[in-house]
This record gives sequence, C-alpha cells and structure tokens, in this order.
Amino acid sequence: MSYRLCISAIALSATTFVAGCTSLPSSGPASEQVEQQAALKVVNTRSASRKRPGVDYALVDISAAVLANVAQATTPTLQGSFGNRRGGVPNLPLGIGDIISVTVFESQSGGLFIPADAGSRSGNFVTMPNQTIDQSGRISIPYAGRIRVAGRTTSSVQDELQQLLANRAIEPQVVISKVASRSAQVAVLGDVNSPAKVELTEAGDRILDVISQAGGLSTPRLETYVTLQRGPRTATVLYDYLINTPAENIFMVPGDTVIVNRERRTFLAFGASGQNGRIDFEDADLTLGEALGKAGGLLDNRADPEQVLLYRVVDRNFLKQLHVDVSRYPSDQIPVVFRANLRDPSAMFMIQKFPMQDKDIVYITNSKATELIKFLDVVNSVSSTASGVSTDVVKTRDAVKDL
Repeated sequence: MSYRLCISAIALSATTFVAGCTSLPSSGPASEQVEQQAALKVVNTRSASRKRPGVDYALVDISAAVLANVAQATTPTLQGSFGNRRGGVPNLPLGIGDIISVTVFESQSGGLFIPADAGSRSGNFVTMPNQTIDQSGRISIPYAGRIRVAGRTTSSVQDELQQLLANRAIEPQVVISKVASRSAQVAVLGDVNSPAKVELTEAGDRILDVISQAGGLSTPRLETYVTLQRGPRTATVLYDYLINTPAENIFMVPGDTVIVNRERRTFLAFGASGQNGRIDFEDADLTLGEALGKAGGLLDNRADPEQVLLYRVVDRNFLKQLHVDVSRYPSDQIPVVFRANLRDPSAMFMIQKFPMQDKDIVYITNSKATELIKFLDVVNSVSSTASGVSTDVVKTRDAVKDL
C-alpha cells in the first residue's frame, strides 16, 4: 500500500469514528451505547426504545416524578411488610411448652380441696404443682380431667375449670398464672452483645425492646441492618432508619426471629470522576449529589455532565408507579440505569434528593470531545508509524543495492 493510500485510509477511519465508532480505550460504556442498548427507556417518564441488549435494563431520566417514588422504592419498611397490628399489643395465648400454676379457691372449708378440719388459715385455696402444657396442648386438673389450654387465654381456661368443678367444690374460683412462657418467645441473633431467646410479656414488646434485652448492638449503627423473619416473610431495614422512624418499631409476635448484622455500605464510582473505586457511605442518608462529591466530582476535562449514570436493580412496582409497561420483564427485580443531566440547573436540586442505595454503581461518561482527542492521538500514532514504514522501505532498498 502506498503512503498516499495509507493516508487516505486514515482519513476514512476518521470519518468512520466521527460517525459513531466506539472502539477506543475507555473506562466504561459510551453514552450512545447505554441509550441504544436499553431495553426500555423512560425519558421524562415516557417509555421509548424496545431494542433488546444482552441484559434487559431500563433507562430512566431522573425527574420530579421519579423522585416522588424513588424514596419509597429504595427504603423497605417493617410496617409496610408486617403491618402495625391495629389491635395494639398482640394477644399472647397459652401455648405448648408454657409452665403454668393453677390455684383453686373455695368459699369455705369442707369442700373438695379444703378439708373440714383445716382450721384457721389465711385463705381457703390450694395451689397445684406447676404443669407444662404438653404437645397435645393439654394440662391435667384433679376432678376436671385433661383440659385443652393451648391457644386460649387464661381467663377462658379459668371459666371452664370453674364450671367443671362447680358440682364438687364449694363455689370454686380458679386462678391461672404463667410461670414461664416458652411459647411466646422471639430469637435475637447476629451482631448483638448477648444473642438469646427473649420472652415476650403481656405488656407488649417491640423490636427495639428485644434488641435491647439481647444486649444491644455490637457494631456501628450506621452499618447495621435489622432483619425480621415472620413465617415465610422477611424484611430488612437499616438500624439507624429503625430508631429514627417510630412507626417502624413494631410489636413482636411469638415465633419471630430478629437478625442483626453489620454490612459495609458502599457504592462504586467509575468513569470521569475524581476518584474511582469502592467508596464508603459514612452517612445514614447519602444522596446522589453527596456521592458525586465523595467521588471527587466530575472532571472538567473529561466528563460529560449530561450523562451521569446510576446503575441499580429495582422492584418492578417502582416502574409501574411511573406508568411503565413492565410486561417484558419476567422477574420482580428489574435492572435500571438512572440518568441525570447536570447541564440542567434543576438537576442539581434533584440529585440532592435522590437517595443512594447500598452497592449502587455511579458511572460518569466521557465527553465526545474527550473521545475525539483519544482518536486524534491514535491517528497521530498511526500516521507516524506509516511515515516510519516508508522510511524503512527506502533504507532497506538502498541496503539491498549496496550488496
């Protein structure tokens, strides 16, 4: 190939690049690639392109409508998952494994339990040995037989025993007391000072109460999560959010499991920012604006302020609230790329309200001018090489003639 043809090829390559070539070295995808490969685009809350990439994700411009829903979407709640139990303190019926005490009073001596020669005494009553409610949910009472008590209140069991003993005892009155409540316990595990099973009381115990009874946290609260498992349902909240939101401090019910665990809260920053890598939150409520500040801001000589991208997996209900058709996504969790245009002055207010989430990825794309400079560097190196090659050919030809 002649030198003139080589230069023509370089010029043609330049034209090709300007038309959209993205093969130059880069720390991440170009803004055009992000937009073109989005399976779903929510630009100003309206869906657009439908092209299918390797992983179906949605491209969502950060707007007032997004801000109105994103806080709820990024903050799971215990109240929302388990309700606030409108009846207030949950009822704690007797259960299997509970140890109870049964005391029977009679109006005078000479009845079923108080002998006639009992003489002077402080009260006409007899307390039976403590009993453990067995696997069938029953206890045994002399002259009353085996009584089912599990799942019932003490007052209902007392009423039944009084009726069963009425024909034998003299005006019997029955009092049942819990000695130990093994059926009304919750387990508190993980990063607490004294993991244990905590016995619930009739006064009602909330989630912070049982954590306190387990010795409190053994980790920094800003990095500590609290998970509540109740039957097949599970919900996790940040401990700091729990103590700052009274409605989240819900009542415990028997069988609950509370797991406290520390998890380093971080986000990743890539692209044309002052600092790349994994960055700690260090705050309970970190916003996108603050995250950009932690990452050193946007580099003036590289960044495209129109293409500040945040990668996150969100619940499909979040997109439904934006009136987006999510039928193409089979999963409840949908990958989303949120985009902020910092050339818009109002976006500065929006990024200060947009909440960050643990393990978010912030990527700032290079400006088109930066990509052009990269290309011109390549052109320069190629043209220099072409010139060097032609010189080497001449030198080789002359060397051959000298042989």
